[in-house]
Amino acid sequence: MPLDLSIPVIRNQTIPQHYTCDGDNVSPPLEWGDVPDETKSLALIAEDPDAPGGTFTHWVLYNMPANLRRLPENVRRDEILPNGTLQGINSFQRIGYGGPCPPGGTHRYYFRLYALDSMLELPPGVSKEMLLEAMEGHILAQTEVMGRYSRQ
Repeated sequence: MPLDLSIPVIRNQTIPQHYTCDGDNVSPPLEWGDVPDETKSLALIAEDPDAPGGTFTHWVLYNMPANLRRLPENVRRDEILPNGTLQGINSFQRIGYGGPCPPGGTHRYYFRLYALDSMLELPPGVSKEMLLEAMEGHILAQTEVMGRYSRQ
């Protein structure tokens, strides 16, 4: 079963300024459909592959409940969210979402959602690399949405 991820505020692949360092720097709302029956948890990684120093991580979430179908705008920047979701560290070296803030030009931002066959034995605050390693062999399905942003 393919996952279907959407970010309703992204129109024509453009991320509104509100969700960036030039705006309020809050996370955008995300929505997705049904997940495979075997799903035990969900994970999300948002990153910019166009950053000058290599791929820049903007958001890391994991152990999201399998029955979750959306994230609201402005998710709290806490290590552990009320529903048990854990957040990792981004490339700004902070917990939670850090919005697009490209130094120049137009950058692409990928939001990748993963359906996993287990809860991950990870503490809060891990890096994207640690999450990817823990997810190996546990990914049932994945999808992505891409948005672009350039500073004015």
